[in-house]
Amino acid sequence: MAQSKPVTAVIVGGGHRAIIYGDYSLKHPDELQIVGIADPMEERREMARKRYGFPAENCFATAQELAQHPKFADAVINGTMDHQHYETSVPLLERGYDMLLEKPFAVSEEEMRGLIRTVKANRSKVMVCHVLRYTPFYREIKRRILSGELGDIINLQMAEQVSYHHLSTSYVRGKWANSDHCKTSMLLAKSCHDIDIMTWLMGGVKPRTVSSFGSIYQFKPENAPKEAGTRCLVDCPLVDTCRYSAKKLYFEHPNRWECYVWSELEHLENATDEDRWNSLLHSPYGRCMYKSDNNVVDHQSVLVNFENGATGTFNLVGGSARSARTIHIIGTKGELEGVFEDETITVRKIDADADSGYSSETVDLSAVGEEGHGGGDDELTADFVRFIATGEQSISCTAIENSVAGHLTVFNADKSMAEGGAPVACDFSAY
Repeated sequence: MAQSKPVTAVIVGGGHRAIIYGDYSLKHPDELQIVGIADPMEERREMARKRYGFPAENCFATAQELAQHPKFADAVINGTMDHQHYETSVPLLERGYDMLLEKPFAVSEEEMRGLIRTVKANRSKVMVCHVLRYTPFYREIKRRILSGELGDIINLQMAEQVSYHHLSTSYVRGKWANSDHCKTSMLLAKSCHDIDIMTWLMGGVKPRTVSSFGSIYQFKPENAPKEAGTRCLVDCPLVDTCRYSAKKLYFEHPNRWECYVWSELEHLENATDEDRWNSLLHSPYGRCMYKSDNNVVDHQSVLVNFENGATGTFNLVGGSARSARTIHIIGTKGELEGVFEDETITVRKIDADADSGYSSETVDLSAVGEEGHGGGDDELTADFVRFIATGEQSISCTAIENSVAGHLTVFNADKSMAEGGAPVACDFSAY
């Protein structure tokens, strides 16, 4: 079914991710049109109004205020913080909006059940932003599995290495460092992408039980260098030598994590070095890595037992030299392995006639991807537009019902870790 007119959408939470999805409308105005925003920051509301060209009366301070206004768009792009997803989504779904919702779509099982009930009651179309499903790398892996060339999956081995500067910015100093504030674990905030990929590749075979171990290994006060201060630019003599120095990570590389580190400066048209230096003097990003208020793990291992007897492992490790996602799938007819950042996969098929015992093929996907999560951002937004316009679901479509297995696996992994690794059963009866 062809799309006859643009899907109209209101941005709720005008941060980095929502604007990326909203900008699809600038490249494809015949498919998507942004017609409003709800955000507590006046600067963001005004930025979006000018960027997308909608009237001032379509600007709101909160999702609740938007929900009290008569519905004037097809959908909402919800890019609020993780712990705000439930409270901002429910009133808008009840108002009749469909939704593109950032992951994780809930921060607890209770929220997940409540949101699923709301979606069913209102017959809403909600798609979760599991953007990795849309990258050429993972789409090719899914295609290979569906083709049957690997046979039945016996085991999936997956890992995510989070670079030292990403770990510092997001999970020690930043927004997702303390679960008391952000309401998420590191596994939920960072790697629900990866656990979703695992359950997606299993093709509807549900996880039965989950076990997990993890801890804060590096970044705790007892591991701080003897001379370390509490703030890099204020009282630390190691400011020029420590690999985690805010001066080295942020001031000397101001573009590396600008959307997070310099968020308080986004109202300035051209921030100066002085502005950035002064920001680090008091912002969370200027704190000592070992003396912050972080309480989420910096490494965690997960073991999943599926209903058909297959198993999956996932290792989340923070503090690596580079970020990388690795995967190795072993099936009854062959195996597949690859590194997401290298944009290649290798497929080996059992071949009893070959001297080596197998045939091998390496696939280069570097020419397929584009910027933005390995080419996934635009593909996800395009699929969302099609989903809203026609109701059709692609092979990658993360309709919220299809995201439950991954989220439940994460919740149970964290529960298992808190209980010393004891297996936790996955109960899907409420969904």
